[in-house]
Amino acid sequence: MGRCRSKLRWRDLSPVQEKTNPSRAGVPPSGPIPQPAAGDPRPAPTSLRPTAPWPLALIVVTDSGLAGGSAQAEHAALQALAAGAPAIQLRDKVRSTAELLPVARRLARACREHGALFFVNDRVDLALVAGAHGVHVGPEDLPVAAVRSMVPPDFLVGYSTDEPAVALQAREAGASYIGCGTLWTTTTKSDAGAAIGPDGLARVAKAVAPLPVVGIGGVRADRIEQLGGTGCAGVAVVGAVMGAHDPHTATRTLLKALETHL
Repeated sequence: MGRCRSKLRWRDLSPVQEKTNPSRAGVPPSGPIPQPAAGDPRPAPTSLRPTAPWPLALIVVTDSGLAGGSAQAEHAALQALAAGAPAIQLRDKVRSTAELLPVARRLARACREHGALFFVNDRVDLALVAGAHGVHVGPEDLPVAAVRSMVPPDFLVGYSTDEPAVALQAREAGASYIGCGTLWTTTTKSDAGAAIGPDGLARVAKAVAPLPVVGIGGVRADRIEQLGGTGCAGVAVVGAVMGAHDPHTATRTLLKALETHL
């Protein structure tokens, strides 16, 4: 098989509203980008654009259970950023929005300082207030179209599915990228479906091209070579970094494998 598609740039992700027409992927919408109102704590959308040249190559997803606690998960995310991770996603199914807000704000600030993307899982309100670049939702969350109606034009909206038809619907509704998996068997999510493998990832990527597709589920550095030729934009990892003794080194190892094989 051949190599994955060429490495994505920020312009390939923004703005997401134009993704309903594949021929206009990456074309800015008409009119100025709305700016936050006076007193709004969010940074202006134009100031959020990351400097990482390959923004969806590696999304590090937090998990306090695997990391050994919420503070440890935040520390692991910061270590991943220091190692060069181009994106962080805050995922916490236990703590309240009020408890997560200071964490989200700290991570959003750290991501901006490192030129990386910051996503919040599920919670659109938290993502907006914290100044995130985007939110990641799934079938049990708000529909993509509803999320799109709530957020600025520059805001990124990821959607999880392993079905080509559903992924195509998400693209038409305004998704910025698709999180596709479970690639390999994983214990991170109790409700994870059957593993679809690289072939399943390739089917989804082909269905929604040129929309970026990110593989997730059981991803390890030694498995990334198998993703060559799938058309993926990158991978999202949880245990490979959150469960690592040295998150910094684990992130560097993943990035090296991605650079070599994708």
